[in-house]
Amino acid sequence: SVRVFCWCACAFLGRRGPPIMRPLTEDEAKVFFEKLSKYIGRNIKHLVDRKDEPYCFRLQRDRVYYVKEEIMRRAVNCGRRQLMQLGTCFGKFTKGGKFNLHITALDYLSQYAIYKVWLKSSQELSFLYGNNVIKSGLARMTECTPQYTGVVVYNLKDIPLGFGVTAKTTDEARNLDPTAVVVFHQADIGEYLRSEQTLT
Repeated sequence: SVRVFCWCACAFLGRRGPPIMRPLTEDEAKVFFEKLSKYIGRNIKHLVDRKDEPYCFRLQRDRVYYVKEEIMRRAVNCGRRQLMQLGTCFGKFTKGGKFNLHITALDYLSQYAIYKVWLKSSQELSFLYGNNVIKSGLARMTECTPQYTGVVVYNLKDIPLGFGVTAKTTDEARNLDPTAVVVFHQADIGEYLRSEQTLT
């Protein structure tokens, strides 16, 4: 039997319609990988060219999923209404064509992140409620981190809490006022409780 690392929910009820899971178009792939590269750069190659077993990205209902090819091939037998989701959801395309990463992609972002930020214990709860990271709550950040780039946010125990976008470079952050924003919040693991119904 196939071991499903996330989940593939499928109920064969009545007549099945045409599947809507499909590869990304060239334009969709460009937007998606540009957003992903802000966080993991060239490490994208570790996702698309795996040596253990082949994975792929697939689009379903505006959401991009990362899934084993074997599971994907089995899932095509599910109909339009019966296939709920499969693999790991990386995020969703907006009606305007932009792509938003979801917190469900954190496991992969944290594995391959180029730039990282660590929070003081006093700042953790604030971040997990969706707030930006301010200078007084910053423990440290990767050297030479540029402005407006993607960072994964950790606590002092190296547990990934979410991700965001830098408001300042590493050098600029050293001289900021205690209340100045260092990282703009994008997503955090608190969303599993706050936004459970909209994550997948």
